[in-house]
Parts: sequence; structure tokens; C-alpha cells
Amino acid sequence: MTPARCATRLLGFALLAPAIGFAQADYAREKRWADEITPAILVGDPVYLELRSGRKFLSIYTPGPKAAAGVIVVHGLGVHPDWGLINSLRSQLPEQGYATLSVQMPVLEAEARADRYPPLFPEAAERLAVAVAFLRGKGLSRVAVVSHSMGARMTNYFLNHPGDARVDAWVAIGLSGEFTAPATFTAPVLDLYGEKDLPAVLNDAAKRAAAIKGTRGSGQMQVAGADHFFGGVENELIRRVWQFLAARLK
Repeated sequence: MTPARCATRLLGFALLAPAIGFAQADYAREKRWADEITPAILVGDPVYLELRSGRKFLSIYTPGPKAAAGVIVVHGLGVHPDWGLINSLRSQLPEQGYATLSVQMPVLEAEARADRYPPLFPEAAERLAVAVAFLRGKGLSRVAVVSHSMGARMTNYFLNHPGDARVDAWVAIGLSGEFTAPATFTAPVLDLYGEKDLPAVLNDAAKRAAAIKGTRGSGQMQVAGADHFFGGVENELIRRVWQFLAARLK
């Protein structure tokens, strides 16, 4: 299925009133990110994927040697697809036999609070659907998503309304609050967070564990000593993600 067709059928958009469009993301900020980071990319190649509207968004594709599965990497609040732990994930997972596609999510202005982001979730979900189609177009029959923080909330929304863009596994890193509509999950989920994570992540950890208990192959892991951004323990983060994916993308 082509990216355009996949995105068109995503999320049951017919359920949304035609007059309701996407909230306006800060596309100028996205362009500034792209102009800043693309000249410095050392691992992988920038690619621009296209939405139904014709708007294009930056992604970074890194093929893995003999990769049989692909991983979509999704950043958190107001950053970009080569930021911090996202760079570690997208550049190191190919060494473990996966092709990665790190995707620019829609962002708001730098000062915007997290509670202003939900109106952007439909566009974020379309971007993820296009990303799934891109990887499947590369001959990768199995596709997982690894997402951090706000990116995990966007992925949660996407998985609640997958359309044709179903995935085979999801690693949610530092997801704040609870899962939304976990009964809709069809793929195994790893809820991964740090021992020193944000209160919004820690406080609902037990509820998230209970929510995915019935989803086969799912589980929860806490990484000792890690904060929300896994600073200084990136290798342990990669190891935990790899172990989960290796067991579920066979």
C-alpha cells in the first residue's frame, strides 16, 4: 500500500467532521529544525515524507545490515528527530539488525505546554501511518514504534485508530499518565520508564502495567538510576529496547 493510500484510510477520518482540520502546528519551527540538523547528520539519510495535504516532513532513515524489521523512532515535546536519546536509538538500533526511521512530529512554539498538544495528535498519527507505509515499502514486513514522552502519547493515539497502518510492537518510553483505550492495542507493548522519571510518569506506573496486562507479550520495565531523558544510561536504554524487540519481531 502506498503512503498516500495508507494515510488516506488512517484513523477513520470519515468520523471527523470535514470542517475540523488539524490544529496549526509551527511549521516554521520544523523548518528551522530541519535546516539546523540535516547538514550534521552522520548516520542515516534525511528523507521528506508527504501528508495527504501535500505538506512534507523530515524523517531520518537508517538502513540496517540485512534488516528484516523496521523501527519508527518518535521524539518528545518540541524537539526533533535527531535529538538526545532519539539519536542514540535511531543510530544504534541498526547495529542490532533494524532499519530505523526517526520522524519529525508536529510541534508548537517553544513555550507551549504539553496540555496544548492533543489537537496535533491527528496529524501526528497521519505522519506515523505514512512512516509505516514507507518502511513496508522498503520490504520490511515487520514494523515497531519506539517513542518517548509526548511522542509516546501521540503514538498511543495512533494505535487507538490504526486503520491499515498496524504495527507489530510498541515501546513507550516515559509516557506520562495512563494509556488511552488500551483495549484497542493489538501489538505487544513495553512500558519503559526511569527510576527517577517525572512524577507524571511514576505516579501512574501501576495503572499502565494493569492496562496492558491482557495484551499478549506486553510488560513494564523500570531502569535503575534513569531520569526522564535517560542521561548517562543510554546504553541500558538501547539494551532494554533491543531485548524487547528481538523477542517480538522474530
